[in-house]
Amino acid sequence: MKSKNITQIVVVAASLAVIGSIGGIALAAQDHATQDRYSLTVPGGGLAFADFKGYDAWQTVSVSETKTSVKAILANDLMIQAYKDGIPGNGKPFPEGSKVVKIEWLKKVNTKAPYFVNIPDTLKSLSFIEKDSKRFPNTHGWAYAQFTYDTPSQTFKPSVTGPECGYACHTPMASQDYIYTAYPVR
Repeated sequence: MKSKNITQIVVVAASLAVIGSIGGIALAAQDHATQDRYSLTVPGGGLAFADFKGYDAWQTVSVSETKTSVKAILANDLMIQAYKDGIPGNGKPFPEGSKVVKIEWLKKVNTKAPYFVNIPDTLKSLSFIEKDSKRFPNTHGWAYAQFTYDTPSQTFKPSVTGPECGYACHTPMASQDYIYTAYPVR
């Protein structure tokens, strides 16, 4: 009788362990899949991810490449129109509400292409820039944010604090209204 009870206890314990592990996997997967990235903000009064909702459908300004990554630079309609109107080359500043996003991926060689080409691999980060002179008067109206992407957890986290953080990097481009990326001929 004791061995039957012990067997039943072992079976019940093993079943609970399996159910618990499946539940843990389901909860972990749910955590990864349910991050509300639009609730993220940069600490210190900076930009919010929600300010850039729909960024992935914006038009391309340009692309760039570093030693380790490739980047797509996209802008909202207001900023695209400003580029088409000749800003910043015409000496005018970008209008209030201009927004740009830089999507950065680690790169890899496309081994299937008949020629050498680097393509996006793992998402590295999203960088946001917005012009709002009322909110960010100390940085000539520009605010900056970067959100790093963690591939294993499939989540974003703020990686730059405060609206002034990107400003120091962009100050050399003051004559171009603090924007590095030009709008090349299409």
